[in-house]
Amino acid sequence: MGNLGNIYATLTPVAIIFIFVEVALCWYYKKELISFEEFIANFGTALGNQTVNVLVAVGVYFVYGYLWQHFRIIDHIDMTWYNFILLLLGVDFIFYWVHRWGHHVNIMWAAHSPHHSAEEMNFAVALRASVTQRLFSFFFFWPLTIIGFSPIDIYAMTGIHLFIAFLHHTELVPKLWRWVEFVFTTPSHHRVHHGVNFKYLDKNFSEFLIIWDRLFGTFEPEEEKVVYGMYHGPQSWNPININFHYYRTLWSDAVAAPYAVDKFKIWFMPLGWRPRGLPALQPIVETTPTNQQKYRTAIFPRAKPYLVLHLVLGIVLMLQVIKPTSNWTMLERWIGALMLWHTIINWSGILESKPWVFISENIRIVYSTFAVILFCGLGFSSPLLYVFVVLALGSLAWIWKYFRVK
Repeated sequence: MGNLGNIYATLTPVAIIFIFVEVALCWYYKKELISFEEFIANFGTALGNQTVNVLVAVGVYFVYGYLWQHFRIIDHIDMTWYNFILLLLGVDFIFYWVHRWGHHVNIMWAAHSPHHSAEEMNFAVALRASVTQRLFSFFFFWPLTIIGFSPIDIYAMTGIHLFIAFLHHTELVPKLWRWVEFVFTTPSHHRVHHGVNFKYLDKNFSEFLIIWDRLFGTFEPEEEKVVYGMYHGPQSWNPININFHYYRTLWSDAVAAPYAVDKFKIWFMPLGWRPRGLPALQPIVETTPTNQQKYRTAIFPRAKPYLVLHLVLGIVLMLQVIKPTSNWTMLERWIGALMLWHTIINWSGILESKPWVFISENIRIVYSTFAVILFCGLGFSSPLLYVFVVLALGSLAWIWKYFRVK
């Protein structure tokens, strides 16, 4: 099957197509499954999180590469169809346990919980993964290098596995044929996993084969209506708050803990564990379809077309930062990554009508326009130069007209 290294470049546009097809179907069939605010927040979180992929790739190259060179049992494993399946099963089995631990160990829940903070279920929710989730996940796939699978194939297979998981995040697909539901993880199974209904908590961790849940006692079929979200969520569209909400909670408890050992232990204890001397957590009241209050905000007027335009521009910026064929230098990529984070933080300010966004967005438009023109080497003869200038001037006019708190 050849080298799998370019699979991310192949699957990313496919995922974007799926997202916009789902949006079109929801619009056509008048299904209110996607709110504008959460859609933008999900996409923004995803764009920011892509900036950590290079760190993951570097870690895989050096750490996995060292293990593979010096400790592998099998000298060389070609990516034939049967080795492809074996590697997929290996990734899937390890991920089941990583995913399960991610719901039971405090520091791993801190990394995973941003994904569960979404209160809807659609393909855009699949993009809402934390900046630390992938870093944590790659701490556990190293046994595959000892067997003999190459680091590049492991890295690529996790991309395929991630795309399989992406396909589960929808309410448009009903339960499938019985044999499919018995063997494979389906959207119905994964809807349960995202549920805060008490009967659904900590169930259905599998991503490819649901048989892992059936074997290890964590399977639950979809029966009652699923209520999505998490208890004590971030209540924010800001990607910083979404990504680090539970880390801050743990840090606050660690600082307040009277005993030094508990300041360390809290990070590795089960959810709900309390350091000695701190008050017990209050019992959770179950969230149901009748009492759920989804997080909603009043956004600035005429913000939607502005945000859609800048979402497209944000995707273009992200590609310049992360794609291997980009002509930007490493320094320019790091600056671009910071620009990307400034962009998505400002989006949250627009969605929440924050007063600070007026000044922040003016500054961002000016410096990012100059930076992109400079980094791309756009001269006076380039039509793209004038496109960027027009977009910048139009954006500034839009900001001054609609994004000021009066």
